[in-house]
Amino acid sequence: MTQELSTLMDGELDAHEAERAIRTVCGNDDLKQKWHEYHLIGDALRGDGPGRTALSRRIMAALEEEPTVLAPRRRIPVNAGRIAFAAAASVTTVAVVGWMGLQQGRVPDAGPALAKGPAAAQPAAVAATTRPANVNEYLVVHRQLPNADFYRPVSNTAAAGR
Repeated sequence: MTQELSTLMDGELDAHEAERAIRTVCGNDDLKQKWHEYHLIGDALRGDGPGRTALSRRIMAALEEEPTVLAPRRRIPVNAGRIAFAAAASVTTVAVVGWMGLQQGRVPDAGPALAKGPAAAQPAAVAATTRPANVNEYLVVHRQLPNADFYRPVSNTAAAGR
């Protein structure tokens, strides 16, 4: 029967079925309650619900009668000022020392540095190098690679025994 009641609320029943459903609802207290609940739900969905209910009016009245509690002003400890001053002094000190360090590190531009005299020649020792015999054979064998032009001067040198 609740399905018929919902269908009646939606206006989807014909006149004869609607009349029969209304008579059934009027004779049953549970269906009357459902009818009332469905109307409240519909009103709430449309935003046409009743204003304030008695409960909400009582709550609002109690809140208005409630005295306003004013909390005492929070006292700032005396040490807080000292801590703030110390922090500001520390930051200032770091800034001043950093600024001074940047100023001392600067050297005026004098142009490029020039040598004052000729550079002294220093003898260098030449190390003797010997190639193992198998390297020469390796180079000759790999001359057959597709990129053999790259290896040609090296393999010619190896074949010549240099």
